[in-house]
Amino acid sequence: MATIEDVARLAGLSRTTVSRVINNHPYVSEKKRVLVSNAMSELGYVPNSSARSLRSQKTEMVALLIPRVMNPFFSELIERMEMAAAENGYQLIICQTKYSKKKELDYLNLLKTKQVDGIILSSIQNDWNVIEPFLEYGPIVLCNEFEEDADVPSVRLDQTYGGYISTKHLLELGHRRVAYCTGGYKSNVAKSREAGFKKALIEFNVEFREDFSFRDAFTIEDGRRVFQEILALEEKPSAIFTGGDEVAAGIISEAKRSGWKIPEDLAVVGFDNQAITELVEPTITTVYQPIDEMARKAFQVMMEKVRSKRFRHKEIYEYDLELIVRESTVKQGVYV
Repeated sequence: MATIEDVARLAGLSRTTVSRVINNHPYVSEKKRVLVSNAMSELGYVPNSSARSLRSQKTEMVALLIPRVMNPFFSELIERMEMAAAENGYQLIICQTKYSKKKELDYLNLLKTKQVDGIILSSIQNDWNVIEPFLEYGPIVLCNEFEEDADVPSVRLDQTYGGYISTKHLLELGHRRVAYCTGGYKSNVAKSREAGFKKALIEFNVEFREDFSFRDAFTIEDGRRVFQEILALEEKPSAIFTGGDEVAAGIISEAKRSGWKIPEDLAVVGFDNQAITELVEPTITTVYQPIDEMARKAFQVMMEKVRSKRFRHKEIYEYDLELIVRESTVKQGVYV
């Protein structure tokens, strides 16, 4: 097995210079970097990452905690975040919590045991006073989910605005019996969307109806269940803001199976602009979220925290959302 001394000998350089190239040390000429790279390739030499981690006290790994891998929003977030990590010479560890407080704490222990340099939370299951002590061991960045009491960076989207523009769109179309879907877990994202929903209702002097509120809705199957609950109502909504494209697709599928026309009998708005929105019939009106920008910014902030070691510092980076009108709320060519 080749050693660093073998690489130095073949490259005609000192062991110190080779070490500096391997550890990406500044002030090494490009010519020497090429010599070392060629020698490493010829000898099949692979640097010992564990040894480098001990010297630098960095693992060059960051954990991303997500609730559901199967949710296309989080799948895209993973892909974009991994690309950002790779560009920074880091590896991304994906940790699926399944909305479990215990799992979240187990993964947070990766920071305590120095197995990762930092943790990015895209969802939060525990109260912040439970999470906050882990800042003793490294940086935590919030991405997507947020917590107002947290003195850490938060990269998020204006979810209140997203709920508002979705509901306002339905109200402007003349709907007054507007239903609402949300997940039932601890989430300021969901609470903010509901706040935006209620804000639009108030502007149009429409009362919020609890019987038109459907909780614990995350998946296509949940969407089908929600539609069955709508069928059971004596007075039925004419429109629904679902808070998620998967739920919207499930509602549309079950509505069509029951002989309802979309949007004539029920207008449906999703959220996230997932691929499914353009695959179902009718296509789904939804809200576009700039996931790539959010993921890159979150990782950029994480790298800054790793370097500066300033873990307790509140910063907010918020991105706008955009309503994309499709056929699930207006027939083609009707809405202007």
